[in-house]
Amino acid sequence: MALAAPLLLPSLLLLLGRPGLGAPGQGAGTWSHFARLPYPQDQLFLHDTFPDGFLWGAGSAAYQTEGGWRQGGKGASVWDTFAHRLATPPGSCPPGPVGGDVSSDSYNNLFRDAEGLRRLGVSHYRFSLSWARLMPNGTAPPNLAGLAHYGRLLALLRELGVEPVVTLYHWDLPQALQDAFGGWASPVLPRLFRDYAELCFRFFGGQVRYWLTMDNPYVVAWHGYGTGRLPPGVRGGPRLGYLAAHHLLQAHAKVWHLYNDHFRPAQRGKVSIALSSHWIKPQRMTEKNIKECQKSLDFVLGWFAKPIFIDGDYPESMRSNLSSLLPEFSEAEKKYIKATADFFALSFGATLSFQLLDSHMKFQQLESISLRQLLYWIKSEYNNPQIFLVENSWFVSGTTKRDDAKYIYYLKKFIMETLKAIRYDGVNVFGYTVWSLLDGFEWHRGYSIRRGLFYVDFQSHDKKLMPKSSVLFYQKLIEKNGFPPLPENQPIEGIFPCGFAWGIVDNYIQVDTTPAQFLDSSVYVWDVHQTKKLIKVDGVYTSKRKHHCVDFATIRLQISLLQEMHITHFHFSLKWSLILPLGNLSLINHTLVHYYQCFASELLRVNITPVVALWQPMIENQELPVSLAKYGAWENTETIQAFVEYARFCFTSLGDHVKFWITMNEPSVKNLTYTAGHNLLKAHAKVWHMYDKEFRRSQKGKISIALQADWVEPACPFSRNDQEVADRILEFDIGWLAEPIFGSGDYPGVMRAWLHRMNSGDLYNFHLPYFSEDEKKLIQGSFDFFALSHYTTTLVGSGKEDAVKYDHYLEVQMINDITWLHSPSRAAVVPWGLRKLLKWVKSKYGDVPIYVMANGIDDGQNMVHDKLRVYYIQNYINEALKAYTLDSVNLQGYFIYSFNDKTAPKYGLYSYVVNQYQPKPSLKHYREIIDNNGFPGPETPELLCPEEVVSCPECHFFRTRKSLLAFISFIFVAFIATIFFITYFSKRAERRYK
Repeated sequence: MALAAPLLLPSLLLLLGRPGLGAPGQGAGTWSHFARLPYPQDQLFLHDTFPDGFLWGAGSAAYQTEGGWRQGGKGASVWDTFAHRLATPPGSCPPGPVGGDVSSDSYNNLFRDAEGLRRLGVSHYRFSLSWARLMPNGTAPPNLAGLAHYGRLLALLRELGVEPVVTLYHWDLPQALQDAFGGWASPVLPRLFRDYAELCFRFFGGQVRYWLTMDNPYVVAWHGYGTGRLPPGVRGGPRLGYLAAHHLLQAHAKVWHLYNDHFRPAQRGKVSIALSSHWIKPQRMTEKNIKECQKSLDFVLGWFAKPIFIDGDYPESMRSNLSSLLPEFSEAEKKYIKATADFFALSFGATLSFQLLDSHMKFQQLESISLRQLLYWIKSEYNNPQIFLVENSWFVSGTTKRDDAKYIYYLKKFIMETLKAIRYDGVNVFGYTVWSLLDGFEWHRGYSIRRGLFYVDFQSHDKKLMPKSSVLFYQKLIEKNGFPPLPENQPIEGIFPCGFAWGIVDNYIQVDTTPAQFLDSSVYVWDVHQTKKLIKVDGVYTSKRKHHCVDFATIRLQISLLQEMHITHFHFSLKWSLILPLGNLSLINHTLVHYYQCFASELLRVNITPVVALWQPMIENQELPVSLAKYGAWENTETIQAFVEYARFCFTSLGDHVKFWITMNEPSVKNLTYTAGHNLLKAHAKVWHMYDKEFRRSQKGKISIALQADWVEPACPFSRNDQEVADRILEFDIGWLAEPIFGSGDYPGVMRAWLHRMNSGDLYNFHLPYFSEDEKKLIQGSFDFFALSHYTTTLVGSGKEDAVKYDHYLEVQMINDITWLHSPSRAAVVPWGLRKLLKWVKSKYGDVPIYVMANGIDDGQNMVHDKLRVYYIQNYINEALKAYTLDSVNLQGYFIYSFNDKTAPKYGLYSYVVNQYQPKPSLKHYREIIDNNGFPGPETPELLCPEEVVSCPECHFFRTRKSLLAFISFIFVAFIATIFFITYFSKRAERRYK
């Protein structure tokens, strides 16, 4: 059987084909292109590396991190004025340093920042020059102290071997130019910007190979001069916003030509402009919506990219929609602006996405954060340019300190998408810049969020850099140049042992005890002349016959469906509330018990072992008899004895057919009080000992409890705090019920210690009961195997980031790795979590036999989601094989959840539509794995299992068909007897006549 190997680049390209060179409008094919990609393979994590020589860097902006706003002769910028105005309402006193006045104080800490870069191991550092620091009034003469400051920074970078990527203008326009000319609303600014750039090229150009003229002109023009949300805060409306953008484009072109004509021959550098963009997806995949998405990108990114990278003019969609609002370029200006970038510098992330993008520029479509699709769109739209990602990341809360898991997983997602764009889509990306090197002032968000790799305590005097978890993540990623394949990521070949239990789960089997027509004792007459119907004859009855299992048509159907799977075991739960409606033996539903007896016997008849749970909690009354649910349920100690009596009845009634028992299936610890859990454990132990003493010898079965056990992983793998949280959650989620049974006989020490700590305050008062010594002895060791249900893996962190997903009681933050596959219900598909769980169980509880009693994923109405289940089954079982083969886990069985969609909607291997069961492709896949007993390869030795060794095929034929042979034998004997009597009496008759 072929293993599910990672999606390889050549096969994907052959399947999809790469587009040719781009042109305006060709980007519109992006949405349909990505809709056709193979699912789920295209969404899998790509274990690969970036091209050799790929540039890895970090960035910052002068106003965000420099501080020193009154030091070294620096002039005021529009951001200084804007921040002070917001912080100081009219008539009030200045509150002290605000905005970027001090921030992370990089102006006075160049060596500190250089040490951060050295620690990261980056190849480049993007930073911006402060125009107001170099030219306090925006024009000559230059400030020598400012020139010296940036000279020192460049010298440090040269010593480190770090390439500088320098931005001339990152939003901090000198206030003097705003006051004198109206800033970018004036046609004078392009010439003044050229003069400023010439100063920078002359003084620093010999040390700089990558120049960016300006950052995100969309934000400067639209929110600086249109909406007024950002400095200089001019509310000039769309017309002034478009005019400011017009001048920004002219300014950029002037600087590019300046460098190209006068500095490039000697300095041999490259010049571009950092353009920012969002990504947008259609509400529905219609031609109209796709056009609106294309228009949205035209209005934000294309507004600046098309003039520079294509033809010197604005996108057609802008010109046709905006009419006279949009300024026009002369033909000479178009030629001057066209092709004024040596590479495509792209900024993508939190600055624009979901923040500063005007809602009307979405054109009623849905904003998204798909970097890969944006890169593909740029390739298609702008003639496959070389792309340099000069700003990318997300953000965390301003209260987050050093465990920044959310930031890591967004970074992981964006870098992974960049890698896929390179390897799968042929996009020419040559560098990546994480934003930012250190925490700073985050523009309109102030200090409410953080985006730095290094933490800065803004209230401290020395402003030390403290590495966050993301530093270690990014550092290792740079060292490995991506995500190289690891042995543990690769599927293995091999098979499971003889007698391995291959099963499927149905929480509650379909029960239909409607009597068959053969059980009706009435006599009927067929009215063949008039009504043509059967007419019941009153008062006339035949003798009643016993109930037979063949009377239940639903059993025959379910058994036939199960046989199609080739499973060896079938796991289902009994309904306590229906078997004993009053909770005791005073009222027994004998019909239902007979149904269960028949179901189990029919399973055995077709060589499927029934695995039966006595109780499984459900929403309604916890699936307890009403009388028990009404009076405290498991909080009431009387429920313990009621469960023991119920179990004794089940063992007596069904024990001849059932040899594999589960006392309690998946008791939900999320919904259990500590008292209820205490009683539940005692009830389980009493039932186990009762079976052991009274039934095991005669019935020769085995019995245990089945626990839900999803894996919990620390969100920051480098964080001791997150590891402690993960360990704590595992003990509360699994150890709570597992430790008393499989371990010490008492609750986990971690659990008791935590509750003691929480109860010492005023907020909580939770009492975890104590077992007596006799109870500990009763509970400890009350198992024959460890049965667990596993569905997914959860990431947990210690820092509070999202209040909605934060558990105050356990002080745990739930985190989502957005690079993971997810089901329609958002369940994470993390196959390796199963292997880690199995290893954890072994390490905690020894070499106990383990059964994975339930493992499954939901699907949607679209059958494409069953492809996700195929992937899920394949890879979870392969991880189970790794646990068995490589980790020596005593794994003895694996069960898929679930049997069919009728009893477990969206989880079944059979769909159920209009009273018909239809097998899904995942059923065939699971059956193939069962038939192969795993994943045998060419080198896998053949395994001859005793029950499969057939020395005499004919004997095997007869052994497996005993009932049929008995019937045939009976017919044969009857036939011989009939012939004998016919012959005998014929001869007697002949003698009589003679």
